[in-house]
Amino acid sequence: MRNIHNKILIGAAGLALMAMATSCDSYLDKAPDTTITAEEAFKDFNSFQGYVEGIYNAIPDKEKCHWCPSWNWGDDELMNPEADDRFTHQSDLGNFKAWQETGNWLYHSTDGNGGYHFGRLWTEGWGAIRRCNMTIANIDQMVGTKEERDLLLGQAYFFRGWFHFEMMEFFGGLPYIDKVFEDGMEFKEKRLSYRECADKAAADFRMAADILPINWDQTVVSSQYGLDGKNRLRVNKITALGYLGKNYLWAASPLMEHGAMVGASTTGETYKYNTEYAQKAAKAFKELLDLVESGQTQYALVEFNFDDTPGADGVARGIYDHTKASSAKTCYSDLFYTVGNNWLMPGSTEAIMQGLSGENGQANNCNWNTSKVFGPKVAGLVEHDNVIHMPTANLVDQYGMANGLPLDDPASGFDPKHPFKDRDPRFYHDIVFDGFKYVNAEGLEESKEYLRYCSLYTGGAMRDQAHASQTGYFIQKLVPHTCNIGDKDYDYPRAFHCYIPFMRLADIYLMYAEASAASGDEATAVAAVNKIRTRCGAGEVGANYRSGEKLMDEIRRERAVELSFEGFRYNDLQRWLLLTEPKYMVKYSHEFDRKEKEEFFKTHDPKDAEVANFRKKEILTRKLTAKHYWFPLPESQVYLYPEFEQNPGW
Repeated sequence: MRNIHNKILIGAAGLALMAMATSCDSYLDKAPDTTITAEEAFKDFNSFQGYVEGIYNAIPDKEKCHWCPSWNWGDDELMNPEADDRFTHQSDLGNFKAWQETGNWLYHSTDGNGGYHFGRLWTEGWGAIRRCNMTIANIDQMVGTKEERDLLLGQAYFFRGWFHFEMMEFFGGLPYIDKVFEDGMEFKEKRLSYRECADKAAADFRMAADILPINWDQTVVSSQYGLDGKNRLRVNKITALGYLGKNYLWAASPLMEHGAMVGASTTGETYKYNTEYAQKAAKAFKELLDLVESGQTQYALVEFNFDDTPGADGVARGIYDHTKASSAKTCYSDLFYTVGNNWLMPGSTEAIMQGLSGENGQANNCNWNTSKVFGPKVAGLVEHDNVIHMPTANLVDQYGMANGLPLDDPASGFDPKHPFKDRDPRFYHDIVFDGFKYVNAEGLEESKEYLRYCSLYTGGAMRDQAHASQTGYFIQKLVPHTCNIGDKDYDYPRAFHCYIPFMRLADIYLMYAEASAASGDEATAVAAVNKIRTRCGAGEVGANYRSGEKLMDEIRRERAVELSFEGFRYNDLQRWLLLTEPKYMVKYSHEFDRKEKEEFFKTHDPKDAEVANFRKKEILTRKLTAKHYWFPLPESQVYLYPEFEQNPGW
């Protein structure tokens, strides 16, 4: 009798735990190591689903995978010198081998000294794929209904495609493992090409989309086990369609069409996609969006609607403080974090693919250290380790003007004397800039009172390279500025909970725009971008940007803004063949002199402030070559057998 050795959940108690998505407890809690027979594990849906739940535990958490982790590896982020050992900085040096040595969601999730477990893509993804194959191979042992069978198989096919795809993004074509390898079997699976892998992943995503429900709440299984309203984190038809489209779009992209190269922006390859794969991507995204827009799903874009009521100082700070308008039913900020809401999982109605948020559902793990790595450490204004994530001027420059035009368009109205005025509304939600009121609470220690309003001009108190911002900005998209020693939104009673979704509806619209533009359907592409801009009150795509290369540039700029700091920038620059182009190799700060007196910011909106000598300054030049389009595979594994080849240049 064959035994199954793994961490699994068994029985009705296990299924109930899996459902606890709306509380502070994980709906996928892991049980201790258990040894059971295959006949017991796969005999019915209740037991079988307990086995499948182990797959969910392998989904990484980008933000909380390690002490002070990193997840932005493009031209978008800089970290202060305390974090030079993190992969964000090591990638700037071209040391891509460091992905195995630094705190990040691909490989390392604990330091062995109390660090939490939040999934690791490479080290746990292969085990998850084995569970998928075991599920498919043993499905005939289960006695149950067709719905139960489809739910199990749908999850298995989806995750087999998902874990392969997520690893392919960074490593290229891999062996596609679609069978069970028993003990004693020789493993010599060769690496496939990227598109060979993509075709296999597409078949798995398509199968999953065809048999999974749109909403588990509408299944007999959910009703039978009392799970209605508790299925939010389960993969479903929409999740599968989203990744079917994304998988095809990545296969269509310039990197997969032309191979790694330097100079694609000057020779034109950055705009040359594979039309066939782009059309397949657009078709999958349209199938998904037709379901959403016809009201057949639980998904919708969240509202970007913030309180514009002036405070006692006469300044409307609702968007700065992420205070939603009284008329709003949902809030854009809730996509990324929640505060004072009983540890509610972020994501609202827009998140399509999420994993667990903390071991055993302990959302307060957000406090260690995620909630304390985005603001100034000057005088202990933000507590804990002296590590800071900050946006580069490169990223800030992607945020265009309120009229929808990029900053470098002569008609945009951008004024270097008023660089923060009339910007895309998302700028005010995401970016902390000079004069921004950083601490709202009264009673701030007198020794820290000078830090209440940000001094981010050149030479200001918050421009210290070691303890504040080297770029001239902080970012509060993922963690609000009120996570500070005065406002204390990161303290336990405030129930702060943050999570970056792997996929959300706005991303679908922008990928649909890109796939449509690459397929020649430019009108559809423009409409998809405008859907996202209309949501936040930004101007639509300008008349001069609705076709050809300018349209593709606008789609790419829109991705940089809407998805900023969510961990997609490296893969976007990579697949567009822009990673090694000069424009994206240099990281910049913004330097300027403050003209207003300190008192100005106490009664005026900081966006109205006038500055002098506004300019960009080079901080560093990234040391990247063509080999950096793919991460190196672990050396210990490429030597296991000849067919598992290392990536070129490594």
